[in-house]
Amino acid sequence: MKTIMIQGTTSDAGKSTLVAGLCRALVNQGHKVAPFKPQNMALNSAVTSDGGEIGRAQALQAIAAKVEARIDFNPILLKPNSDTGAQVIVHGKAISNMEAGKYHDYKKVAMQAVLESHQRLANEFEILVVEGAGSPAEINLRAHDLANMGYAEAVDCPVLIVADIDKGGVFAHLVGTLALLSESEQARVKGFIINRFRGDIKLLESGLTWLEERTGKPVLGVLPYLHDLALDAEDAVALDNKVSQAKVKIFVPLLPHMSNHTDFDPLRLQPNIDLQYIKIGQSLQGADLIIVPGSKNVTSDLKFLKEQGWQQEINQHLRYGGKVMGICGGYQMLGKKIFDPLHIESQVDEIEGLGLLDFTTTLTQEKTLTQVTGVMTLDGKTCELKGYEIHCGVSTGKALEQPLLHIHHNEQITADGCISDDKQIIATYLHGFFDCPEPTQQILDWLGVQNLEQPVIDINQHREVQLERLADVCEEHLALDQIQKIIDEGVDTKPVQ
Repeated sequence: MKTIMIQGTTSDAGKSTLVAGLCRALVNQGHKVAPFKPQNMALNSAVTSDGGEIGRAQALQAIAAKVEARIDFNPILLKPNSDTGAQVIVHGKAISNMEAGKYHDYKKVAMQAVLESHQRLANEFEILVVEGAGSPAEINLRAHDLANMGYAEAVDCPVLIVADIDKGGVFAHLVGTLALLSESEQARVKGFIINRFRGDIKLLESGLTWLEERTGKPVLGVLPYLHDLALDAEDAVALDNKVSQAKVKIFVPLLPHMSNHTDFDPLRLQPNIDLQYIKIGQSLQGADLIIVPGSKNVTSDLKFLKEQGWQQEINQHLRYGGKVMGICGGYQMLGKKIFDPLHIESQVDEIEGLGLLDFTTTLTQEKTLTQVTGVMTLDGKTCELKGYEIHCGVSTGKALEQPLLHIHHNEQITADGCISDDKQIIATYLHGFFDCPEPTQQILDWLGVQNLEQPVIDINQHREVQLERLADVCEEHLALDQIQKIIDEGVDTKPVQ
């Protein structure tokens, strides 16, 4: 197996998108390709077919490579639950919560997990397209690095460095990053890619020539700024959402530890929906539907929600006939209490919920990770849907006697979520709820939205169109023949010890 690694001068330089584009472009050329990210830090995750949890970006890249997502595509996933700590997920399973210092000591063990995954993929795929994390020039993180050059040196693969020109300072970013690498790491860098360029390429050419002469490294392409490219985000929330003729307003309170905000990407695409993330100091008033999202730290985010005065606004919204939905952690917040006897998320044994539904939740050590299909019944209508569950906790109580969904998994049917007696509140543990157009349409029906001018968009079809568009851009603006030569001539990966 040949390996090529994409590293960036900064976070959000475009690594995830570039890896997805290269995966699809190489697959279109007939190669058997797999994506890989040794270590990911993100609150957006996906459940794999082999029952584990990986970063959402790697799930998208698997779709780009036309293979089923698996835990080996992202062997180490870190899900921050505080400013200094994170839940550590190894080969798809959470092993513990660690503070930054403790995880730094754990990196040697983590590297073995990374190399095990690399070797398993080497036995099956022709090309591995690897995404780095952040920047390889983080001096304080160089010891025991497994996210960037530490991995590249361990498997002896070539590296391409991408930089975002739209933010400015692209030449300083590239030259400075290269200068901070060791000699062996500099030799490993085989070229640069400039991302998100808009303007006349002729005005950039003198700078590209200078960069190549200064560093001795070729510029392998300048990718244009792709307007309206809509693909699953790794972590950052896109707050802008311009909708001119929306029929319905959906507000999502922006919680500090909000997870899997990709749940709402399909809603953002709908021409009939104005979806807004409500930030600190903003009001939830004026919404048709308020969705309380998932959270990596439910107890902390529930406290934050109350401090913002949003609990009172949700109550007022319901009194005026508005609708509320809770997803995963947001579902748990809608109940009477959340118990944390094992202190998984906090040092308190229990916290008062929003008290909108008659149930309680007990947080558990074991995390539910599963892909499911099911049927939703709402206002006398039914539709099929699919999604995935990622949660720690079990909810019980009278409200669950009116479930929202019936889930099919492992030849068993189980109830999920609930519907309030007055039909104003619904809740579910299911992520990916809006990925199919049918449940989205049924929610619009529940909200009383009629006379839609445009049909609901299917996010899966839309994603496929976007990936092909991305592959076309890569083929047009990257020196793919030269990149293929770098892949072919790069030293074969060393056997993993």
